[in-house]
Amino acid sequence: MAATLCGHHWRPIAAIHPNFRQPAAGKPARALPAAQYRPSREGKPALGAGRIFKWALRSSSSSVERRAPALAGPGVVDTEGLVRFLYEDLPHLFDEQGIDRSMYDDRVRFRDPITKHDTIDGYLFNIGLLKVLFRPDFQLHHVRQTGPYEITTRWTMVMRFVLLPWRPELVFTGISIMAVNPQTQKFCSHVDVWDSIEKNEYFSLEGLWDVLQQLRIYVTPDLETPQYQILKRTATYELRKYEPFVVAETKGDKLSGSSGFKDVAGYIFGKNSSMEKIPMTTPVFTQARDDKLSEVSIQIVLPMNKDFSNLPVPTMEAVSLRKVDGGMMAATKFSGKPTEELVRKKGKELQSALLKDGLKPQKGCLLARYNDPQQTWSCIMVYNSANLCCLHVWVSGMQ
Repeated sequence: MAATLCGHHWRPIAAIHPNFRQPAAGKPARALPAAQYRPSREGKPALGAGRIFKWALRSSSSSVERRAPALAGPGVVDTEGLVRFLYEDLPHLFDEQGIDRSMYDDRVRFRDPITKHDTIDGYLFNIGLLKVLFRPDFQLHHVRQTGPYEITTRWTMVMRFVLLPWRPELVFTGISIMAVNPQTQKFCSHVDVWDSIEKNEYFSLEGLWDVLQQLRIYVTPDLETPQYQILKRTATYELRKYEPFVVAETKGDKLSGSSGFKDVAGYIFGKNSSMEKIPMTTPVFTQARDDKLSEVSIQIVLPMNKDFSNLPVPTMEAVSLRKVDGGMMAATKFSGKPTEELVRKKGKELQSALLKDGLKPQKGCLLARYNDPQQTWSCIMVYNSANLCCLHVWVSGMQ
């Protein structure tokens, strides 16, 4: 069942990528979330709306400096050269330099779950429009040959919708399957597959709903928070790589409790050897070190510019400082008051999803709360923020 594309035969997506499952007889193919990962965060300056066409339709003179793959004989594709080219070219997708349009056929087929174009001009216009409306931050993670005339990339894109006053953050991770025309040695097709949905074909109502959900109103404290990269975003969790950070911690009573919070808060408010007031950060963590949630600590994250060499010593014996090495964690977000029953339920759901995806959740969990953990205004909690609570589980077994 070969499909004709760009003047040659190539294998259907189901035959070359594990993200697609071969359908049963008489049923359409169904896209499944991809199984690998990687990410990014900060946005880039937007381009003026009046300059979209000029920017999108220009021939990239700067691309002369980038090494295009050497021309091969008729029907022979220099895939290694194209892989190297994409590593150099795609990081410029949303910056002022832009991608090299000369490496794409004029009739290039672009598809994602909610957008389609059939020319290079339409493709570049779509990139320009995203740049104006969302200020995307695109990070390329890997580029691999997946077929004789096919290259697959993995990426993360974080966008802020600037037209809404709360400027919601939208996160997409996935793969791009790029077909090569062996006659022109150029890309003739670009199909995006999102990790967060199953139905990736155009037009996907599931994809549209995924976008709309991320546009909802939410507000989180404008405070410093531990740095992390989103490696993969599925329908149920985010896979994150956290940078190391330092916490002030003490013993807690239960995962959803607030016992010990006054002690660790006292440390940053001046109850330390130098009586120094340390800026508040977010979130407040409570950590359980085993699956029974029997050993719990409550933690306040210290500013990223602080380490053991420039931190005062706690004056309360119950409070200690500890460096968290960082690493891979899966996180699931939820709203409402984090009761012990709810937290346990979310933890079981997260572990089940990770095991299903072939990841190995470690013992224990980490609950992040973005409001004062002693606050009891449940009605406000429910509507305050989708990021109000976030349950983390350390994971291993990743490729």
